[in-house]
Amino acid sequence: MMDIVSILLILAGTFFYFTGTVGLLRLPDFYSRMHATGKSDTLGTLLSLLGLGLYAGWSFTSVKILFIVFFVSLTSPTATHALLRAAYDSKIPPWTKNGKVLREREVKKK
Repeated sequence: MMDIVSILLILAGTFFYFTGTVGLLRLPDFYSRMHATGKSDTLGTLLSLLGLGLYAGWSFTSVKILFIVFFVSLTSPTATHALLRAAYDSKIPPWTKNGKVLREREVKKK
């Protein structure tokens, strides 16, 4: 039974990796791409590692995998946020539907 659950978790993680890759290729700008890959890669990694931990059984290896899950869940969203903040501070413009770049002064006037 645990083997089936671990295989399902690994398959779910692979699905999220795949959707993150599709988001990276299909979305229009840096911010959207980072959002898609940051969310899906974190969830894909967590599900895949949890599946591997269940497959390994209760051993020292599964404890190490749980530590990796803990650190990935802390560092991956933080790294994504830092990259997006650096892009925003570097004034990389976000994509808009009509092609116009929104500036802070224009947003404040509305």
